[in-house]
Amino acid sequence: MSDGEGGPAAEKPDVRQAGHGDPGCHQDRSSWRPPSGWRSVWGTHRRELTYFGVRVAVIEPGYFSTNVTNPEKISRGFQETWDRLSPEVREAYGEEFLASACAPCKAMWWSLAALVGLYYLLRWYRERQVVSHLQDKYVFITGCDSGFGNLLARQLDLRGLRVLAACLTEKGAQQLRSQTSDRLDTVILDVTKTESILAATQWVEEHVGDRGLWGLVNNAGISWPTAPNEWLTKDDFMKILDVNLLGLVEVTLSLLSLVRKARGRVVNVSSIMGRLSLCGGGYCISKYGVEAFSDSLRRELTYFGVKVAVIEPGYFSTNVTNPEKISRGFQETWDRLSPEVREAYGEEFLASARKPIEKLKSMCDTNLYLVTNCMEHALTACHPRTRYSPGWDAKLLYLPMSYLPTLLVDTMIYWNSPRPAKAV
Repeated sequence: MSDGEGGPAAEKPDVRQAGHGDPGCHQDRSSWRPPSGWRSVWGTHRRELTYFGVRVAVIEPGYFSTNVTNPEKISRGFQETWDRLSPEVREAYGEEFLASACAPCKAMWWSLAALVGLYYLLRWYRERQVVSHLQDKYVFITGCDSGFGNLLARQLDLRGLRVLAACLTEKGAQQLRSQTSDRLDTVILDVTKTESILAATQWVEEHVGDRGLWGLVNNAGISWPTAPNEWLTKDDFMKILDVNLLGLVEVTLSLLSLVRKARGRVVNVSSIMGRLSLCGGGYCISKYGVEAFSDSLRRELTYFGVKVAVIEPGYFSTNVTNPEKISRGFQETWDRLSPEVREAYGEEFLASARKPIEKLKSMCDTNLYLVTNCMEHALTACHPRTRYSPGWDAKLLYLPMSYLPTLLVDTMIYWNSPRPAKAV
């Protein structure tokens, strides 16, 4: 019997003898893609040939213009298959099915576009639904002396909610009361002191009574001292963590029973630096902690009808991003360094590191409503989002960066960072 093509005696090429097993040959791979049912066969084939230095690869292309995707041939074959069907099968499918099935790709893309459009339409509709009887609901906000907290307190007061604003200083409280209606009440609160938190909790209980607390907005925060980690002490880290993270946790735990009674909302102000660590010091650490605390809290309180939202703003013009305070803190940290550390970094590093701080004001968005509108939505919408990322820098730069490979992000930050004097 001749050894014709496909005959039983046809010889199979030995890829090991053909030189494909040579470790120096980078073209060693199979380009033929078997039917999907053979995926497991290729998997075992690849593992078996690994012992002989043979590599097996699978090519999985999308739609390309070849004979395989020739629409005339496919349509003709489809029609021929239909023509030989029994009358019973034809009747089961119908002529309309035949006409529609001849253009599956077009229908698929239209269906996908329709699904995407329907998703965003439903999302828009759900997010426009507002909670009823807002005028009877109490919202407690920390950090109302200035910035986001101050603006949110005034914004919710205009909306008709009963705002309980916590300020660090009496001066800040008086200024806020002078700009709002009689519905708004203020209390002095230092989130780093347990006795102050307990007093504020009792004050809130007296105001809300049996109705409970509808909204808790943890907004209080600081950003300095910020510097390379080696320049800082444990006290420097704790100064930020006490306010941004530990204070937030203690305030939340103290008021949680009141929020649960009202089946209300907890809104925690994090930062884009809770997704991406861009600087040394306690600020990024604290915001990563806020993210983790919020995630676990959200899952736990779902059973009680309480919703937890996280605000992750980019750079906005507030006290947290005040370039003068950050630069002054940076210089003070440098001044107390040991001669050894100063020599390792050098004066040029200090000057280079302060330049972006000085430009921070021009980088920051002055429209704080972008942030407070997200907070208001989280408090008043029937279906709030889990996370809000106000600011174009957050949406277009920092959030996408947070999903990139670590090596790529490290390289991007490395290129834009000053180089120490004794860098290797």
